[in-house]
Amino acid sequence: MFTGIIETLGVVDSLSKTGKNINLVISSSISKYLKPDKSISHNGVCLTITECNKISHSVTLVDETLIKSNFLNIKIGSKINLERSLLINDRLDGHFVQGHIDDIAKCIGIVDNQKSWSYTFQASKPFSNLIVEKGSICVNGISLTCFDVLKNRFTVSIIPHTYNKTNFKYLKINDFVNIEYDILGKYINKIFKKNK
Repeated sequence: MFTGIIETLGVVDSLSKTGKNINLVISSSISKYLKPDKSISHNGVCLTITECNKISHSVTLVDETLIKSNFLNIKIGSKINLERSLLINDRLDGHFVQGHIDDIAKCIGIVDNQKSWSYTFQASKPFSNLIVEKGSICVNGISLTCFDVLKNRFTVSIIPHTYNKTNFKYLKINDFVNIEYDILGKYINKIFKKNK
């Protein structure tokens, strides 16, 4: 379980394939604190650490992860948002994030508001009922609030702190991001569908 508050950026140092899997070695400032078998959010995807040392750690992306996330386009040098799992005795600053990607969304608009930025995304139509005005959404592992929701489109605002600390500053029009919809919304949606 995560909160969507990014700790640091990691950089993909190497990439190799084993069958359908992709193995990544990622350098980061938190790699020295990690251990094999720990779960870490990588751009919002919960991945298990397979190896680590003082400067880098390794993860494996299986077919299911590649199909459902933007990791299919990963390359050496890519910047990845990282967050360690939630401590039960810590404050919950974002919202409950599982690290289970529901969708990928396309960036269709970027507006520089002079010291803040607005990004507009187009998600998949089947998920449009989970995008709520002023509701929580997780974009590349970042807990954000939706506004200007129109069917399967939504906008988020990025403050300078988030812009500088995450990979939002590298995002361009037509890039794809990982989306996890709010878990509470998903459960409520399922209950209503079941009761119809």
